[in-house]
Amino acid sequence: MSYRNRELASLIVVAILTGLGFASVYIAQQDVISTASLTYAIFFLALYLVAHLVTRLTVPFADPYLLPLAGLLSAVGVIEIYRINPQDALRQSLWLVVGVGAFAGTLLVFRWDYRRVENYKYLFGLTSLGLLVLPALPVIGQRVNGARLWVHFGGLQFQPGELAKIMLIVFLAGYLREKREVLAQGRPKDLGPLLVIWGAAMLLLVQSADLGSALLYFGIFLAMLYVATGRRRFVVAGAVLFVGGCYAAYHLVDRVRERVTIWLHPWTSHPVPCPLTGHPALRQDCSSYQLVKSLYSIAAGHFGGSGFGKSTIATPDGHPLIPFLKTDFIYSALAQELGLVGISAFVLVYVVFVLRGMRTATIADDGFSKLAAAGLTFGFALQTFIIVGGIVREIPLTGITLPFVSFGGSSIVANFILLAGLLLISNRAQLRYA
Repeated sequence: MSYRNRELASLIVVAILTGLGFASVYIAQQDVISTASLTYAIFFLALYLVAHLVTRLTVPFADPYLLPLAGLLSAVGVIEIYRINPQDALRQSLWLVVGVGAFAGTLLVFRWDYRRVENYKYLFGLTSLGLLVLPALPVIGQRVNGARLWVHFGGLQFQPGELAKIMLIVFLAGYLREKREVLAQGRPKDLGPLLVIWGAAMLLLVQSADLGSALLYFGIFLAMLYVATGRRRFVVAGAVLFVGGCYAAYHLVDRVRERVTIWLHPWTSHPVPCPLTGHPALRQDCSSYQLVKSLYSIAAGHFGGSGFGKSTIATPDGHPLIPFLKTDFIYSALAQELGLVGISAFVLVYVVFVLRGMRTATIADDGFSKLAAAGLTFGFALQTFIIVGGIVREIPLTGITLPFVSFGGSSIVANFILLAGLLLISNRAQLRYA
């Protein structure tokens, strides 16, 4: 079976699973099977058939599993968002259409030779910095849930850091390919780029008060630097610098200190000062309320889960038990409905996606492609780890979205562009074996 036929067969399976998922939600909520579940399955099949036709036309030798894996993740996300709020599921579906449009546009524009973007690496680098600065501007920048990561234009609200991540990877791939031999010598004067990126990450941490974004961008840089040079000393030096910077931020930035405190001590047996009300309260009833309720939700899933549509996500009078459930904490709702077995399989989908992405980086035959594929894949993996790790209390909790699953347009569009980049690189690498 050819690559594209294998991709098509996998997408049909994803459409069937989508229909079953929506049917489960309808049965749980209304005790009937509605034709709307079939409608969503047909919508997903039609949408991803368009994506499939574009890949067949532009990248016929690309990896056949990346697009179906992305389709499965986005389908699970829309099913869970529909279970939370049907209107939000409709909006998320519209964003998926925009994302697939961006995916198709990227493939069509760069199908002949995506490597020409390397000639504009400094432009990509400056643009990424500009996008990261936008939320700090006084008029258009917005602070949401304590972090200044959003930009508001009229009725449109988006997170520029999602696109900045991809542009930063393009810049680093071009820059490190050009300078890797010099950097590999490990001379002290060559540590300049490391210090500059570290400084930028620390400024981002102070400006946005978001530890997760700073960790994401700096982690991508360290991973790509290691791939380019093979020098572990750079990774160790970077990790030491980052930990030192975070230690300083812990003492200087109230939000960072609060997140670390919530991570280490989410429960208290006696009242502590509550920053939300100004009055003493148990921490689990105040600043760590979301995290604690999220952990209870995960625990309620037990081994087999409650099933789609059967989780407890709201009080009897309709108030949500976990704020921002459709964005920051959608993993918690999925864990309750899928249980330990199901959520483990869900995480394995991310693992397989990362494995396919790293395979693309391994077989790429030029330095820019290898670095770009490694950067895109590692960024995807690290973002997933940061949000899941925060929810299960492995690291301090941050507001980063779960790729392809969380509600939000900027994340969906950016991840589809990331997917298109991996397919372009995979197609060129596989041409040697065609």
